[in-house]
Amino acid sequence: MKKKIFFAALVLFIVFLNSLILIVSIIILRDKLSVVRDKCLAEHYVIASSLLGDMQALEQRGNHVEENIDSLMRLYSRYLQGKGNGLAVSFSGEWIYESPAFASQENMIFPLDTGYSQERLVYMQNGNCPVLCVYGSFPAPWQDYGLMYIGNLGGTVQSWRHTKNILFLTGTAVILLMSFFLFQFLNIIFRPLRQISSASAKIANGNYSSRIPVRGRDEISSVAHNFNLMAEQIENQIKQLEEASEQKQQFIDNFSHELRIPLTAIYGYAEYIQKALVSEEERYECTQFIMSECSRLQNMAYQLLDMALLRRDEIKDSNCSVKELFAESEKVMHVRASEKKIKLTYILHQNYVIRGHMEQLLILTNNLIDNAIKASRQEDEIRISAYSEEAAIVIEVEDHGTGIEEEQLSHIKEAFYRVDKARSRAAGGAGLGLAICERIIQIHHADMSFISELGVGTIVKLSFPVQ
Repeated sequence: MKKKIFFAALVLFIVFLNSLILIVSIIILRDKLSVVRDKCLAEHYVIASSLLGDMQALEQRGNHVEENIDSLMRLYSRYLQGKGNGLAVSFSGEWIYESPAFASQENMIFPLDTGYSQERLVYMQNGNCPVLCVYGSFPAPWQDYGLMYIGNLGGTVQSWRHTKNILFLTGTAVILLMSFFLFQFLNIIFRPLRQISSASAKIANGNYSSRIPVRGRDEISSVAHNFNLMAEQIENQIKQLEEASEQKQQFIDNFSHELRIPLTAIYGYAEYIQKALVSEEERYECTQFIMSECSRLQNMAYQLLDMALLRRDEIKDSNCSVKELFAESEKVMHVRASEKKIKLTYILHQNYVIRGHMEQLLILTNNLIDNAIKASRQEDEIRISAYSEEAAIVIEVEDHGTGIEEEQLSHIKEAFYRVDKARSRAAGGAGLGLAICERIIQIHHADMSFISELGVGTIVKLSFPVQ
């Protein structure tokens, strides 16, 4: 961890510093080039103005400018040659004079045609020696003539490179110094963590008396203090965790299994709101149902916890309306059934009342319907009915699916048992559904029986005692 932080911080610092140096170097170069450009423009203007006067005087004496251009330019070229600069003159698109210092330069490119524009053209030429060129035509009637001023940039570039090298060397020294101080700083910061790591290893090997010295009042000291408190209690906690481990694992398995159905319904309504054109009233109903199912998930968690920890087969005094039970079940399961285009038919001739928990009975009913959906084919029908039989209220879930073999009926209530292992895995089941149903039936002092024939279907019969 320390090495990762060290190298990450060092790389970021190097990138930042080098980027800063590069930006400063570019700014310095641009400033130097700007100064040279202004100087070249000024000298071009002075020379062009003076040369224009000389050309007019020469023309007035009856001499041809083209024949005497060398004598006119000699003085100017001699002045600039000492600075490493040069001049060139064009006439009608052809060069009639070039400074000796630049006449022999290879790959020297001059503008061949400026269209008789009096605007000055400034550009750089990179060759053996970089130069800055300023070209401009003379005003009428001398528009056929143009003057090229060639400024030598060798000294400017060399000075900039020297400055850039100094900046990068200074940056390298700063990076080395920063690396040393960063390494020392990280050693100080990570010292308590190394102590914690050493103490953790000792505790892992069974030495629960290991402690960490606490110094200061910062966050690391707080971690060390809490670690010591944890070490004092960990021995007792281990025994308690071992006792509760199996019980908690069973709870997690049951809870994760039961989360799937309401989450499917919530997802279905949310997807319906997102993709379908719904009115505000429908949107409100959907969101109300989603909120209701979220609340149901919370209640389900508490109910499953109670069921996992329940030691006595008894329930609190509460009544559950079968009509309300069917209504709540239909809201949840019709989304699941619609995926296979299965029709759910709820049959209730009378509003029966069962003594029990609504949430647990809803889990029971929905689990049975979900199993029926898995066993059914596309566009099948599942009937959920309630009726009175002798001294019991009966709820039946009937499907016309694959059915269950006779030898499997005695095992289907066992935890993690799957009738069709391939289908259960594809559907994401863990084989806990009927085990949970059986536990709920036991809590409600009811009875659950199965009537099934392979290839014909299955009837699950729930018999609840009359109050």
